[in-house]
Order: sequence, then C-alpha cells, then structure tokens
Amino acid sequence: MVVAVPKEIKIREYRVGMTPAGARTLAEDGHAVLVETGAGLGSGITDDQYKAAGAEIVDSAVEVYSRGELIVKVKEPLAREFDLLRKGQTLFTYLHLAPAPELTRMLLDKEVTGIAYETVQLADGSLPLLHPMSEVAGRMAVQVGAYYLQKENGGRGVLLAGAPGVRPGKVVILGAGTAGSNALRIAVGMGADVTVLDIDSGRLGFLDDHYGNRIHTLMSNSQNIEDEVKRADLLIGAVLVTGDRAPLLVNRETVSEMADGSVIVDIAVDQGGCIATTRPTTHDHPVFIEEGVVHYGVTNMPGAVSHTSTFALTNSTLAYVRRIAALGVAAAAAEDEALRRGVNTHAGALCNGSVARALDLPFKAYVPSG
Repeated sequence: MVVAVPKEIKIREYRVGMTPAGARTLAEDGHAVLVETGAGLGSGITDDQYKAAGAEIVDSAVEVYSRGELIVKVKEPLAREFDLLRKGQTLFTYLHLAPAPELTRMLLDKEVTGIAYETVQLADGSLPLLHPMSEVAGRMAVQVGAYYLQKENGGRGVLLAGAPGVRPGKVVILGAGTAGSNALRIAVGMGADVTVLDIDSGRLGFLDDHYGNRIHTLMSNSQNIEDEVKRADLLIGAVLVTGDRAPLLVNRETVSEMADGSVIVDIAVDQGGCIATTRPTTHDHPVFIEEGVVHYGVTNMPGAVSHTSTFALTNSTLAYVRRIAALGVAAAAAEDEALRRGVNTHAGALCNGSVARALDLPFKAYVPSG
C-alpha cells in the first residue's frame, strides 16, 4: 500500500503524522511511504531522516494526495485540502466531525473512508489514540493557564502556587478523565488549590485515594459546578463524550460571576467546548476576553510542543497504520473492533452514531465486507 504523509497546514500546527521510525517499519513491511517535503521540520525531523528510513520525499501536497492510498495526518483537513482528497481514499487522522458539518459533507460526497483517531475505542471504553494527546493537552492546560493569569498577559495577577502568607490560586477542573487527571497532576505539583468534578464517583474515589487532602473532589452537577466556577482563578474544561459534541456545563451567567482576569482553558473546544463563552482560537491569536475573563480555546494545543506530541502520538498510531496497510480497511476493521469503531465515514455513509446525532444526519453502521 502507498502510505502518504502530508505537511500539516493548520495555523502553527508543527506535528507530523509519522516519524522516521514509523516510515522505516512500514518500508520493512513492504509498503511505499511518501512524505511531503518539510513535513517533519516543525517536530525537529528532517527530510534526510525520512529518506534514510526508506521514505520518498515528494515536493507537493498535490502529489502526496494523488498518489497516496492511505493518508496519515494529525489534524482534520482544512477547506483548501478538500479538493485534494479523492473517492475511495482512506484518511486516518483526528477528525472531530460532530462540530464540523462542512468537513463531514465533503467526506461523504467524496466517499472517503474517514477513520478518526478520537473514536478508535477499546472494549473497556478507553481511547488509545486520543489518550496521548489528552495527556499532553491536560498538562499544557495548567501551564497555559498559569501564563495567562499573569497581569501582563491579561490575567488577574495570581500565582498558582501562592506565597508564604498568601493563598494559592484556585484551579477548578471539569472532568477527571485523561485530560483532567493530567491537568490535576500538574496543578497539584504547582501547589494550587485544586478541585476536580466528575460524574463518575469511582473515578473521584481513585483520585481522592491517590492525592488525599491535596485536592478536593466533587460530584459534577449544576449546583457544584456553579459554586466552584465562580471562585476559580483558573477553570479547565476537560469533558468528553466519545465522538459527540461536548456537553455544555457552564453558562454565560456563571462565567460573568468569575473575577475579572480569571482564566478559562477549554480543552473540549475541539468537540464544541463545554463552556458557553468559549470559541475556537489559534496559536496566532490564542485568547480573547469575554465577561472580563481570559479565554484560551486553541484547537490544537499539543501542536505547541510538537516534538513531544509527534512522538507520543505516533507511538500509538503506528500499529493501526500497519494493520490497515497490510490488510486494507475492511479486513483490518473486521479483525479489530476498536479500529472498526474508528470508522466515521465510508462509501458515502456516516458510520458514527454520535456524529450523526450531533449533525442530524442519517446513520449507517460500518460493516466490513470483502
């Protein structure tokens, strides 16, 4: 199979869909690997490193897409990439289709098989290809929040660690999954006063056992959310419903009662966001002020730490890429239920129920054939 890796074009997206080690492994498996020139530079990987691994360097995205059978990316295609995709092609990347009707329609119209990293799901409910980037985004959220809490960056001038005789900053985390737990880890390490809310009492119990009186755990309900958010210096949205839009947990009125200069980092912005006042931003213009609160809504947070993120992501994706390349999508999905759950579009049909509900489109379960 021809596996092709284009250069990412999202604003300040420096990650790349494959490392030289991955290219070498696929070449050793007998596949052709095409990499667009310069695709790895943002992650510290040169064209020469890909060539030494057995990949062919091609000069343009047009050639990558025209020759590639399996396109391996990091982020969803942008509008200027739509015309490059063709019927029958397989696209393996983060798609986040629930809040993206135009992208979804293009994949359906072109009959592209779109496999979303974020909906590849194991039998225990875990998301192996979302997990590494959720870890990175969770850890970054506190780092970013601490930066924007500084007065010169628009914040209220709060140090999360506090100082002798001065209370630490209050961090409120909505969601105790992978992203929320990693945000919690960093916030505790920085000495903040941390409260985490979740609907899973077992998960809260685990965190309480692990951190003891260094954190506060609360069941996630409208009353607790409202009470805690109003007092937060840094609010981190880290909720996820696999494939679906994020649930809206914080309304505008509650945000308006936060102190001026407080900071919101909504990690769920890729899936529509869980806070009413958030909207997608870019690394070029990462924040905006709404209701006196600094909002950070960058949709590709891990792209800022591209070297770490690229290697963390591709450590997880490569096994699936190899399986698809060796067997084809149908046989690979028939063999691997987790991969089958990752198929969002195929042959003009929308195959993910959560996305179909979010976009009010017909749903057809993917049944591998052949």
